[in-house]
Amino acid sequence: MASQAHSLSYSGCNFLRQRLVLSTLSGRPVKIRKIRARDDNPGLRDFEASFIRLLDKVTNGSRIEINQTGTTLYYQPGLLYGGSMEHDCSVLRGIGYYLESLLCLAPFMKHPLRIVLRGVTNDQVDPSVDVLKATALPLLKQFGIDGESFELKVVRRGMPPGGGGEVFFSCPVRKVLKPIQLIDPGKIKRIRGMAYSVRVSPQMANRIVDSARSILNKFIPDIYIYTDHMKGINSGKSPGFGLSLVAETTNGTFLSAELASNPQGQGAAMLPEDLGRNCARLLLEEIYRGGCVDSTNQSLALLLMTLGQQDVSKVLLGPLSPYTCWMSGLEGNLEHHHPMLNSVITQLIS
Repeated sequence: MASQAHSLSYSGCNFLRQRLVLSTLSGRPVKIRKIRARDDNPGLRDFEASFIRLLDKVTNGSRIEINQTGTTLYYQPGLLYGGSMEHDCSVLRGIGYYLESLLCLAPFMKHPLRIVLRGVTNDQVDPSVDVLKATALPLLKQFGIDGESFELKVVRRGMPPGGGGEVFFSCPVRKVLKPIQLIDPGKIKRIRGMAYSVRVSPQMANRIVDSARSILNKFIPDIYIYTDHMKGINSGKSPGFGLSLVAETTNGTFLSAELASNPQGQGAAMLPEDLGRNCARLLLEEIYRGGCVDSTNQSLALLLMTLGQQDVSKVLLGPLSPYTCWMSGLEGNLEHHHPMLNSVITQLIS
């Protein structure tokens, strides 16, 4: 392997994606050992290998070395380059797994990013494209990342295990982020949602809407849940249905919740009425947690604050998720190694 004297060293497969993203932003190489070393099937999984290939596509000059068993990874990041590209995501994880990282990287690239991602658009593990579009994009706009070329669009919808979905994402370049002051979430003024169904009866989506409204109508009258039933090639390769809900406050805060049906052939069949009611309860729980950023985007907000001006931004969060707690610790770790992290980012994109 190459000379790795100045690289950060980690052990285990946890938070592999986040370590690689922060390595790319800071320009600091990382070496990750013992990736599932004691597992019956050791080494990197297909979805992790696909993510590494995606990083290689959006950067120029990255150096990636993996040992034969896949248990040790060395990553030396190159220049965040951007441009137009396509990527086939692993169907083991949702497109949201890849898109979350692109949202962190895209504003700092040399050229505006225009990318087509193919795979699973909605699953039970990762944030769906619908939720990221409704919550993460408005958050990025608060930091000054906006423009006509800022777009996230579902072209085809794909459910696990077959996938077959397609998403288009484009993002402009921003060298400097605006500071934010998000300390008053405001009151809930409306709830919007998307009930989708693919390769099942269109009535599934209508049943989801009715059951979700039966709970939400007790609290607020301004509720509108769209139905989306895609057919033919646009419906992917597997049947399924689901619901995503977003509550908007008077001060422009977006709080989200979502649920998707069990993948074909896995687990017990789920009634659309149960899914709608459970998703509505999840949204109420998210509202109860409070804050100006929902649980899904807490780490994104903190990362962008880290990359902005020091001691200027403020954000009010509800109870931190375990994921957010870990990310906050690693961002602090990278700042310790790079006191001038902002200047490093500027060099990467200049």
